[in-house]
Amino acid sequence: MLVDTHAHLNFPQLEKDLESVIQHARELAVNRIVNVGTNLEMSRKALALAERQTGVFASVGFHPHDVERADDRQMSDLADLLVHDPVVAVGETGLDFFRNYAPHDVQEQRFRQHICLAKETGLPLIIHSRGAEDQVMDMLEEEGAQEVGGVLHCFGGDSVQAKRAVDLNFYLGFGGTVTFKKSTSLAVALRVPTDRLLLETDCPYLSPVPYRGKRNEPAYVRYVAEFLSKQMNQPLERVCEQTTHNALRLFRLDDQVIA
Repeated sequence: MLVDTHAHLNFPQLEKDLESVIQHARELAVNRIVNVGTNLEMSRKALALAERQTGVFASVGFHPHDVERADDRQMSDLADLLVHDPVVAVGETGLDFFRNYAPHDVQEQRFRQHICLAKETGLPLIIHSRGAEDQVMDMLEEEGAQEVGGVLHCFGGDSVQAKRAVDLNFYLGFGGTVTFKKSTSLAVALRVPTDRLLLETDCPYLSPVPYRGKRNEPAYVRYVAEFLSKQMNQPLERVCEQTTHNALRLFRLDDQVIA
């Protein structure tokens, strides 16, 4: 049993064969998926899919690339989505100072607003951080985000930053990048306490070996688990059990599975 803690099922790359993508996940024992919104439209789609598909859950938020589209009205509309049961997290939110698709001050303002929404609702945060790990950690601490915790998804920081995140009550998510030969994230993942480790795909992007360069999908989280189990010298069943337990605990997922 596995959980894909970060997928984008409503992205165009998956829309033509979404049902078969979810079926493929079932076949590889990936029976819970957190489908992550990146703006108001995608958040609404994530909620709608979660409401009709057992075992799929939603997170709603504005990705740092999209925050210039997030005026006060859209932020209010986003907050209204948080009352629905299939919504299990706030995000994807955070900072991206690598691509710089939005001004830093706008990213920071909306990030703080997402943290406030998480604290108001008691929901955990799903955080995107690229080229801004220290700034993200500073803002989480300033805003008291440790009250709700969350996950720094597709974590790209170093081990010192990883420890700081854990100390702030956050989990660290790892996906296909740990299987890449030149990736530095594997060394970090192997030092993260196992009770703070989450698995993800970030599909349709970042497919793990042996599917690198092709479209990613939730089923492929299994290959991440298999790779990490070998690197950890741990049975696959133990890695699956621990990371699934971590996901259920963080997102407070119920007993639903993909049926």
